[in-house]
Amino acid sequence: MLPRSIQVGELAKAFDHSVVDVMQALVNLGLMVTINQTVDFDTAALVAGELGLEVVPEELPTVAEAEAEEAVPAVREALWTDADPSRLRERAPVVTVLGHVDHGKTSLLDAVRQTNITARESGGITQHIGAYQVEHKGRKVTWIDTPGHQAFTAMRARGAAVTDVAVLVVAADDGVQPQTVEAISHIRAADVPMVVALNKIDRNEADPDRVKAQLAEQGVTIEEYGGDVPLVPVSAKTKQGLDDLLDVVLLVADVRELKADPDRPAVGNVIEAHLERGRGPVATILVRTGTLERGDLVVAGTAYGRVRAMIDDRGKTINKAEPSRPVEILGLPDVPEAGDVVRAVPDEKTAKAVVEAEQRRRAAGAAGERPATLDEMFAQAKEGKAKELQVVLKADVQGSLEAIRGSLAKLPQEEVGLNVIHAAVGDITESDVTLAAASNAVIVGFNNKLDAPAKRVADHLQVDVRLYKVIYELLDEVQKALVGMLEPVMVEQVLGHAEVRQTFTSGKTTIAGCMVADGLVRRGAQARLMRGGAPVYDGRIGTLKRFKEDAREVAAGLECGLTLEGHNDVVVGDVVEAYAVQAKARG
Repeated sequence: MLPRSIQVGELAKAFDHSVVDVMQALVNLGLMVTINQTVDFDTAALVAGELGLEVVPEELPTVAEAEAEEAVPAVREALWTDADPSRLRERAPVVTVLGHVDHGKTSLLDAVRQTNITARESGGITQHIGAYQVEHKGRKVTWIDTPGHQAFTAMRARGAAVTDVAVLVVAADDGVQPQTVEAISHIRAADVPMVVALNKIDRNEADPDRVKAQLAEQGVTIEEYGGDVPLVPVSAKTKQGLDDLLDVVLLVADVRELKADPDRPAVGNVIEAHLERGRGPVATILVRTGTLERGDLVVAGTAYGRVRAMIDDRGKTINKAEPSRPVEILGLPDVPEAGDVVRAVPDEKTAKAVVEAEQRRRAAGAAGERPATLDEMFAQAKEGKAKELQVVLKADVQGSLEAIRGSLAKLPQEEVGLNVIHAAVGDITESDVTLAAASNAVIVGFNNKLDAPAKRVADHLQVDVRLYKVIYELLDEVQKALVGMLEPVMVEQVLGHAEVRQTFTSGKTTIAGCMVADGLVRRGAQARLMRGGAPVYDGRIGTLKRFKEDAREVAAGLECGLTLEGHNDVVVGDVVEAYAVQAKARG
């Protein structure tokens, strides 16, 4: 049994045939598709016929299942966009704070909020994601504070995924550090505008010019140097520059024209969730659009329940949360996963259907969610879109890293780009794996190793990690992947020729009685009708018969009758040239 739609690669597995055989059958049917493209059941059935197989469709889903599939929040696109533009209202920007450990991210946010957050944290380091809302000149700004220590890089990536503006905090006396570079990579992967907060500007050791030069080395060009990244000198200790920072954040947000419909059912994301004694599952939610109210029935991933209570960032109980507002909610039966989509639904029947559909989706595994491996890059060619091989590069020493980056930059990239989204010295860590998974990248390591925790995460997220000891092997495999990602060259292969000996008419259709001179002719194959050495028709063989029986193909030396799709001007002496178009990888 086959589903209503299936990827070409999965179809080959189902048929127990090679991908090449299946793709050749599709080419014979006039379809040029890649291994990752999806075909419907009818097309799959035609391919099965070409391969001598029979298939039957899976049982069609019930109406309730179909409605549930449509309702699954996780597969909905553009959650920030609402259907009726006239109902859109300006919403608060969501700002994520990123940077190296001990560069003052939480202290800066603490100064903005005029409260003491760090006193409640272990060792003064943030141990969980916190979301807070502040007011500046009558406008609200939502801040997401992310951990700076390398062990919490996965949560930092989570924070960047829901943000409108990213604030990169760099200490003026310490400069760009390894986790600053990681944060820059995460911001770029999230494709959000960046604002640099140059913190600790009040210290005697502060050297702003050195930091600006270091940022430029990482490709972050500030406005002062002719770039598009604003830099604001600040001090969390003296509160210098805080108003300027908020002004710049709002200015950057205004360019994006952030809007949402507050009157629709709420949709948002889980920022963090945990189990708390006496309160049960507690989830920190960022409402993205709509308004969440106490008593609403919500679905969060594979859990659903009624919102029994909502608490804001200052610990106050509230009854509703508008777009861009972070709240903790109680009432879910289970702890959802960070990043899960949260959606208010009208009734329990809908909630159950959505959860069941989401469970099926997760069990099946969404095809596009798993990062591609380097081997799969050979077959990838996304039609109509720029193709890029995303790479996270780690090497043993700085010299090796620069040499490899330089060599990779020299590889031919006329049609396929090579984008090194993160390059650093050291072993491959969980942070690297998380970034690769979020960016659909492969990890390339040179003279280093994959530590045990990172290997577990890589196996779980199915991230492709390649380790090399010889630079030439590394460059050779990347070069092959680049070539494999090029659009294949379409090569024509002549199957055979058939000479028209007689013609017959059946209604308005002309049947050509032929003798196959060489090779073979195949039903459904591409065909040219040659007359006096010049082509007068280029199309497809419609029907093919041997005597009165339908034939799949007829070999040289045998007679046959055939028709040409949409063409009846056939005369004795014409030659039918059957051919196929094959996809050939670039050499």
